[in-house]
Amino acid sequence: MSSSVLFTRRGLLRLGGAAFAAATMPMPGTSQPASEPLRLRAALSRVHLAGVPENSSAVWAYNGGVPGPEIRVRQGEPIRVRAENGLAEETTVHWHGIRTPNAMDGVPHLTQAPIPAGGEFLYEFDAVDAGTFWYHPHQRSSEQVGRGLYGPLIIEEHDPIRVDRDLIWMLDDWRMTDAGEISDDFGNRHDAAHNGRVGNTVTINGTSPEPVAVRRGERVRLRLINAANARIFALDFGDLDPVIVALDGQPVTPHAPAEGIVVIGPAMRIDLVLDMAGHPGSRTTVRDVAYQGLEYDLVEVRYDEAPLRKTVPDWSLDLPANPLREPDIAAATRHKVVFNGGMMGQMMMGDDAASMMQQMRDGAMWFINGQAADGHVMDPLVSMALGTSHVFAMDNRTTWHHPIHLHGHSFRVIARNGEPTRYREWQDTVLVAPEETVEIAFVADNPGDWMFHCHILEHQAAGMMAVVRVGDGATGHRANL
Repeated sequence: MSSSVLFTRRGLLRLGGAAFAAATMPMPGTSQPASEPLRLRAALSRVHLAGVPENSSAVWAYNGGVPGPEIRVRQGEPIRVRAENGLAEETTVHWHGIRTPNAMDGVPHLTQAPIPAGGEFLYEFDAVDAGTFWYHPHQRSSEQVGRGLYGPLIIEEHDPIRVDRDLIWMLDDWRMTDAGEISDDFGNRHDAAHNGRVGNTVTINGTSPEPVAVRRGERVRLRLINAANARIFALDFGDLDPVIVALDGQPVTPHAPAEGIVVIGPAMRIDLVLDMAGHPGSRTTVRDVAYQGLEYDLVEVRYDEAPLRKTVPDWSLDLPANPLREPDIAAATRHKVVFNGGMMGQMMMGDDAASMMQQMRDGAMWFINGQAADGHVMDPLVSMALGTSHVFAMDNRTTWHHPIHLHGHSFRVIARNGEPTRYREWQDTVLVAPEETVEIAFVADNPGDWMFHCHILEHQAAGMMAVVRVGDGATGHRANL
């Protein structure tokens, strides 16, 4: 991977990288059973990642497929999932972006004991927020997610926006060998010290591209989920004019993406509304333009000869707000959070330079405020009284992007490089560019010890993780020891 991060004359994110293939198909849904827990079994399987029936690839999968089953419930309903471990190693399930009780967060040793091989664990929590979320392991996640363990979790609004179709695209990439199998080079130091594991084959919903059929006048809600270990996608929808209506599951003022390009980092979700205004029989192409010189066609959109209606509908795009507590910025406690490490970055940090050098000799590569995580249990970076407001002023002193994720909470992104954000968007994973500063604000209203980490999974495994304590501390596994 190239180390340089470039910006074109349009201000568009561009990166160096490997060659790609691509895939897409809408995913069928599986509703959450009303009484019995949904069975979610992690085990080895084979799937057709390349879309060629005679060439299947070995994966680790939930219920035999990649992605795993779509879990879809209505806001306020309970979610009950019995996770079964059919792997030869421990695992967990983390419900990304969901404000679960701490004991249900799926972080090994921090919130629960990992599920042993042959074991099971019952996850139970309420669907507090409506929106687009996903699930994946947090035990050795760089490999377990990288081999296919993930799936979508959709919580429907009681009063959703009106659309003709609701589609999910789980974006992912895979490092494939010439034999059509996933490369076994997980956890190598080069990936960890640079921008993570970027593959050479892109899929959407675990398959290769087939044209998407649409009709003139149709309105589509497209839920994008980036399940890749490290890849950033920057999607150009061609003649279509996407409108962003939600970020990380949380409603946002409907708006067009900057420069018309939808940028989505690892673990992030973006809900778009697409109005199909093309002529019957015409075509347009969605392209990924994130990696300079290696742009590629992701999927073709084809208009049917028979229109659905003459013009696109004029329905409201405003989603109802979720029950998030507004942070009191004036009274908030401010915390400086500095990211260091990686190749070609500002490796050292003032008085912590000697400590960081020693940690590097011990194998660490990434640091938060001078400390590298070794496992999931550590002293808290910050301890916060329950119900108090806080601002994290994050400073990326590296040459790489970092999608920073806070468990158990959503936060407002209030400033970038000292300038207030236009939409003050609620997110749980924010993409921080090299040498960029980002300020987030939130209310510490969910008690427990929570992960705070980079969601480039190789970066997290190599140290870019901390623990944020809310209230008296852990309410999950460690509290019960």
